Amino acid sequence: MVQIKSKREIDLMRQAGKLVAKVLMQLTEKAKPGVTLEELDRLAEELTLSYGAKPAFKGYIGYKHTLCTSVNEQVVHGIPSKRELKDGDIIGLDFGLVYNGFYGDSAVTVSVGENISDRAMKLMQVTKDSLYAAIDASRAGNTLKDIAKAIEATVTPHGYGIVREFVGHGIGMKLHEDPQIPNYEAGASGFKLKPGMTIAIEPMINEGTHQVKVLSDKWTAVTADSKLSAHYEHTLCITDGEPEILTSWDDAFQNTFQSLTSFSDWKKGAYGERGLNPSGGNGR
Repeated sequence: MVQIKSKREIDLMRQAGKLVAKVLMQLTEKAKPGVTLEELDRLAEELTLSYGAKPAFKGYIGYKHTLCTSVNEQVVHGIPSKRELKDGDIIGLDFGLVYNGFYGDSAVTVSVGENISDRAMKLMQVTKDSLYAAIDASRAGNTLKDIAKAIEATVTPHGYGIVREFVGHGIGMKLHEDPQIPNYEAGASGFKLKPGMTIAIEPMINEGTHQVKVLSDKWTAVTADSKLSAHYEHTLCITDGEPEILTSWDDAFQNTFQSLTSFSDWKKGAYGERGLNPSGGNGR
Protein backbone atom coordinates (compact mmCIF):
# COMPACT_ATOMS: atom_id res chain seq x y z
CA MET A 1 0.00 0.00 0.00
CA VAL A 2 1.28 3.45 -0.93
CA GLN A 3 1.83 5.68 2.10
CA ILE A 4 0.85 9.36 1.89
CA LYS A 5 3.10 11.37 4.23
CA SER A 6 1.98 14.17 6.51
CA LYS A 7 3.71 17.57 6.53
CA ARG A 8 5.55 16.54 9.70
CA GLU A 9 6.71 13.29 8.12
CA ILE A 10 7.88 15.06 4.98
CA ASP A 11 9.84 17.52 7.10
CA LEU A 12 11.58 14.62 8.85
CA MET A 13 12.37 13.06 5.49
CA ARG A 14 13.71 16.42 4.33
CA GLN A 15 16.14 16.39 7.26
CA ALA A 16 17.25 12.84 6.44
CA GLY A 17 17.68 13.75 2.79
CA LYS A 18 19.93 16.69 3.53
CA LEU A 19 22.21 14.43 5.55
CA VAL A 20 22.34 11.93 2.69
CA ALA A 21 23.42 14.74 0.33
CA LYS A 22 26.12 15.92 2.74
CA VAL A 23 27.59 12.44 3.04
CA LEU A 24 27.56 11.80 -0.71
CA MET A 25 29.25 15.13 -1.42
CA GLN A 26 32.08 14.22 0.91
CA LEU A 27 32.39 10.74 -0.55
CA THR A 28 32.79 12.16 -4.07
CA GLU A 29 35.73 14.23 -2.80
CA LYS A 30 37.33 11.10 -1.32
CA ALA A 31 36.88 8.90 -4.42
CA LYS A 32 40.37 9.33 -5.89
CA PRO A 33 43.06 7.03 -7.30
CA GLY A 34 44.59 4.81 -4.60
CA VAL A 35 41.60 5.01 -2.25
CA THR A 36 40.06 1.63 -1.43
CA LEU A 37 36.37 0.84 -1.49
CA GLU A 38 36.62 -0.13 2.18
CA GLU A 39 37.94 3.34 3.00
CA LEU A 40 34.93 4.91 1.30
CA ASP A 41 32.59 2.64 3.22
CA ARG A 42 34.33 3.44 6.51
CA LEU A 43 34.06 7.17 5.84
CA ALA A 44 30.36 6.83 4.97
CA GLU A 45 29.67 5.14 8.30
CA GLU A 46 31.75 7.60 10.30
CA LEU A 47 29.96 10.58 8.74
CA THR A 48 26.54 8.99 9.20
CA LEU A 49 27.09 8.37 12.90
CA SER A 50 28.62 11.83 13.39
CA TYR A 51 25.33 13.35 12.15
CA GLY A 52 23.31 11.34 14.65
CA ALA A 53 21.91 9.04 11.96
CA LYS A 54 22.17 5.31 11.27
CA PRO A 55 23.22 3.51 8.08
CA ALA A 56 20.20 2.39 6.07
CA PHE A 57 21.85 -0.48 4.23
CA LYS A 58 23.91 -2.11 6.97
CA GLY A 59 22.06 -5.17 8.20
CA TYR A 60 19.41 -4.90 5.45
CA ILE A 61 18.71 -8.46 4.26
CA GLY A 62 22.13 -9.39 5.63
CA TYR A 63 24.13 -6.66 3.88
CA LYS A 64 27.23 -5.90 5.96
CA HIS A 65 28.20 -2.44 4.77
CA THR A 66 27.07 1.19 4.89
CA LEU A 67 27.76 1.98 1.23
CA CYS A 68 27.35 0.24 -2.11
CA THR A 69 30.37 0.79 -4.37
CA SER A 70 29.92 -0.25 -8.01
CA VAL A 71 32.96 0.21 -10.25
CA ASN A 72 32.94 0.31 -14.07
CA GLU A 73 30.89 -2.69 -15.29
CA GLN A 74 29.29 -3.16 -11.87
CA VAL A 75 25.70 -1.93 -12.05
CA VAL A 76 24.54 -1.79 -8.45
CA HIS A 77 25.07 -3.30 -4.97
CA GLY A 78 28.84 -3.54 -5.32
CA ILE A 79 30.40 -4.65 -2.04
CA PRO A 80 33.18 -2.48 -0.54
CA SER A 81 36.53 -4.30 -0.57
CA LYS A 82 40.26 -3.68 -0.52
CA ARG A 83 40.12 -2.85 -4.23
CA GLU A 84 41.89 0.44 -5.00
CA LEU A 85 40.35 2.95 -7.34
CA LYS A 86 42.36 3.69 -10.47
CA ASP A 87 42.66 6.73 -12.70
CA GLY A 88 39.95 6.38 -15.35
CA ASP A 89 37.51 4.35 -13.25
CA ILE A 90 33.94 5.38 -12.71
CA ILE A 91 32.22 4.42 -9.46
CA GLY A 92 28.59 4.38 -8.43
CA LEU A 93 28.13 5.47 -4.82
CA ASP A 94 24.75 4.34 -3.50
CA PHE A 95 24.03 5.53 0.03
CA GLY A 96 21.16 5.75 2.46
CA LEU A 97 20.58 6.56 6.11
CA VAL A 98 17.78 6.69 8.65
CA TYR A 99 17.28 9.78 10.82
CA ASN A 100 14.55 10.23 13.39
CA GLY A 101 12.83 7.14 12.01
CA PHE A 102 12.78 8.18 8.33
CA TYR A 103 14.95 7.11 5.40
CA GLY A 104 16.80 8.97 2.68
CA ASP A 105 18.37 7.23 -0.33
CA SER A 106 20.49 8.60 -3.17
CA ALA A 107 23.21 7.60 -5.63
CA VAL A 108 25.71 9.23 -7.95
CA THR A 109 28.28 7.91 -10.39
CA VAL A 110 31.56 9.81 -10.34
CA SER A 111 34.78 9.76 -12.30
CA VAL A 112 38.09 8.89 -10.66
CA GLY A 113 41.20 10.86 -11.53
CA GLU A 114 41.66 12.94 -14.67
CA ASN A 115 41.85 10.45 -17.54
CA ILE A 116 38.19 9.64 -18.01
CA SER A 117 37.12 8.32 -21.39
CA ASP A 118 34.62 10.26 -23.44
CA ARG A 119 32.33 7.23 -23.55
CA ALA A 120 32.29 7.00 -19.76
CA MET A 121 31.55 10.70 -19.38
CA LYS A 122 28.73 10.49 -21.94
CA LEU A 123 27.14 7.49 -20.22
CA MET A 124 27.26 9.23 -16.84
CA GLN A 125 25.75 12.43 -18.23
CA VAL A 126 22.93 10.69 -20.10
CA THR A 127 22.08 8.64 -17.02
CA LYS A 128 21.93 11.74 -14.83
CA ASP A 129 19.88 13.58 -17.45
CA SER A 130 17.42 10.67 -17.47
CA LEU A 131 17.02 10.97 -13.69
CA TYR A 132 16.15 14.65 -13.94
CA ALA A 133 13.77 13.99 -16.84
CA ALA A 134 12.03 11.46 -14.63
CA ILE A 135 11.89 13.94 -11.76
CA ASP A 136 10.31 16.53 -14.07
CA ALA A 137 7.65 13.96 -14.95
CA SER A 138 6.93 13.24 -11.28
CA ARG A 139 3.89 15.45 -10.86
CA ALA A 140 0.58 14.75 -9.20
CA GLY A 141 -1.80 13.24 -11.77
CA ASN A 142 0.99 11.76 -13.86
CA THR A 143 1.66 8.04 -13.65
CA LEU A 144 4.56 5.71 -13.02
CA LYS A 145 4.48 5.02 -16.74
CA ASP A 146 5.13 8.73 -17.38
CA ILE A 147 8.29 8.49 -15.25
CA ALA A 148 9.51 5.47 -17.21
CA LYS A 149 8.69 7.13 -20.54
CA ALA A 150 10.79 10.15 -19.56
CA ILE A 151 13.76 7.91 -18.82
CA GLU A 152 13.36 5.98 -22.05
CA ALA A 153 13.03 9.14 -24.13
CA THR A 154 16.36 10.39 -22.74
CA VAL A 155 18.29 7.12 -22.94
CA THR A 156 17.04 5.25 -26.02
CA PRO A 157 18.43 7.65 -28.67
CA HIS A 158 21.93 6.82 -27.42
CA GLY A 159 21.50 3.07 -27.81
CA TYR A 160 22.05 2.34 -24.14
CA GLY A 161 20.42 -0.47 -22.19
CA ILE A 162 17.97 0.34 -19.39
CA VAL A 163 18.33 -2.15 -16.53
CA ARG A 164 15.07 -3.95 -15.81
CA GLU A 165 15.90 -6.19 -12.85
CA PHE A 166 16.32 -3.32 -10.39
CA VAL A 167 13.85 -0.47 -9.97
CA GLY A 168 13.02 2.63 -7.96
CA HIS A 169 10.67 2.48 -5.00
CA GLY A 170 8.60 4.22 -2.41
CA ILE A 171 10.44 5.28 0.73
CA GLY A 172 9.59 6.60 4.18
CA MET A 173 9.68 4.78 7.51
CA LYS A 174 10.98 1.83 5.49
CA LEU A 175 13.79 1.85 2.97
CA HIS A 176 11.62 0.15 0.38
CA GLU A 177 7.90 0.89 0.27
CA ASP A 178 5.26 0.70 -2.44
CA PRO A 179 5.16 1.46 -5.30
CA GLN A 180 7.89 -0.12 -7.37
CA ILE A 181 9.09 2.30 -10.06
CA PRO A 182 10.54 0.60 -13.17
CA ASN A 183 12.78 2.62 -15.45
CA TYR A 184 11.27 1.27 -18.68
CA GLU A 185 7.74 1.91 -19.94
CA ALA A 186 6.68 -1.68 -20.58
CA GLY A 187 7.32 -2.58 -16.95
CA ALA A 188 5.59 0.43 -15.39
CA SER A 189 1.98 0.68 -14.27
CA GLY A 190 -0.57 3.43 -14.72
CA PHE A 191 -0.64 4.18 -11.00
CA LYS A 192 -1.21 7.91 -10.53
CA LEU A 193 1.09 10.02 -8.41
CA LYS A 194 -0.49 11.86 -5.48
CA PRO A 195 0.71 14.75 -3.29
CA GLY A 196 2.45 13.45 -0.19
CA MET A 197 3.96 10.41 -1.88
CA THR A 198 7.71 10.02 -1.32
CA ILE A 199 9.63 7.99 -3.86
CA ALA A 200 13.18 7.16 -4.90
CA ILE A 201 13.84 7.22 -8.65
CA GLU A 202 17.04 5.49 -9.75
CA PRO A 203 17.82 4.81 -13.40
CA MET A 204 20.61 2.29 -13.92
CA ILE A 205 21.85 2.59 -17.50
CA ASN A 206 24.26 0.27 -19.28
CA GLU A 207 26.56 1.21 -22.13
CA GLY A 208 25.55 -1.96 -23.99
CA THR A 209 22.89 -4.55 -23.28
CA HIS A 210 20.27 -4.01 -20.58
CA GLN A 211 20.97 -7.51 -19.29
CA VAL A 212 22.81 -8.04 -16.01
CA LYS A 213 24.02 -10.91 -13.89
CA VAL A 214 24.62 -11.20 -10.15
CA LEU A 215 28.02 -12.44 -8.99
CA SER A 216 28.65 -15.27 -6.56
CA ASP A 217 28.65 -12.85 -3.61
CA LYS A 218 24.87 -12.67 -4.25
CA TRP A 219 24.92 -8.86 -4.19
CA THR A 220 27.07 -7.36 -6.95
CA ALA A 221 25.21 -6.98 -10.24
CA VAL A 222 27.35 -6.52 -13.37
CA THR A 223 26.58 -5.90 -17.03
CA ALA A 224 26.22 -9.12 -19.00
CA ASP A 225 28.60 -7.85 -21.70
CA SER A 226 31.16 -6.30 -19.28
CA LYS A 227 30.53 -2.80 -20.61
CA LEU A 228 30.18 0.23 -18.35
CA SER A 229 27.14 1.10 -16.25
CA ALA A 230 26.03 4.27 -14.45
CA HIS A 231 23.50 4.87 -11.65
CA TYR A 232 21.91 8.04 -10.27
CA GLU A 233 19.17 8.35 -7.66
CA HIS A 234 17.24 10.95 -5.69
CA THR A 235 14.52 10.74 -3.06
CA LEU A 236 11.68 13.15 -3.78
CA CYS A 237 8.25 14.21 -2.58
CA ILE A 238 5.26 14.61 -4.87
CA THR A 239 3.54 17.98 -4.30
CA ASP A 240 0.70 19.98 -5.83
CA GLY A 241 3.28 21.57 -8.11
CA GLU A 242 6.90 20.76 -8.89
CA PRO A 243 8.35 17.71 -7.10
CA GLU A 244 10.68 18.46 -4.20
CA ILE A 245 14.03 16.68 -4.28
CA LEU A 246 14.61 15.70 -0.65
CA THR A 247 18.20 14.58 -1.26
CA SER A 248 19.14 17.70 -3.24
CA TRP A 249 22.76 18.76 -2.95
CA ASP A 250 21.82 22.41 -3.29
CA ASP A 251 20.84 23.05 0.34
CA ALA A 252 23.82 21.15 1.73
CA PHE A 253 26.60 22.87 -0.24
CA GLN A 254 27.60 25.83 1.86
CA ASN A 255 27.34 24.06 5.21
CA THR A 256 29.48 21.18 4.01
CA PHE A 257 32.16 23.00 2.01
CA GLN A 258 32.54 26.38 3.68
CA SER A 259 36.30 26.29 3.10
CA LEU A 260 36.06 26.13 -0.69
CA THR A 261 37.65 29.11 -2.37
CA SER A 262 35.17 28.95 -5.24
CA PHE A 263 31.76 27.82 -4.13
CA SER A 264 30.23 28.58 -7.53
CA ASP A 265 32.79 26.39 -9.31
CA TRP A 266 31.93 23.49 -7.05
CA LYS A 267 28.21 23.91 -7.59
CA LYS A 268 28.60 24.00 -11.36
CA GLY A 269 30.48 20.70 -11.27
CA ALA A 270 28.35 18.81 -8.80
CA TYR A 271 27.52 15.23 -9.65
CA GLY A 272 24.28 15.29 -7.66
CA GLU A 273 22.85 18.46 -9.20
CA ARG A 274 21.06 19.07 -12.47
CA GLY A 275 23.34 20.03 -15.35
CA LEU A 276 26.74 19.04 -16.68
CA ASN A 277 29.03 16.77 -14.71
CA PRO A 278 32.68 17.78 -14.18
CA SER A 279 34.76 17.32 -17.32
CA GLY A 280 37.33 15.28 -15.41
CA GLY A 281 38.38 14.62 -11.84
CA ASN A 282 36.26 14.80 -8.71
CA GLY A 283 33.86 17.56 -7.83
CA ARG A 284 35.37 20.42 -9.82
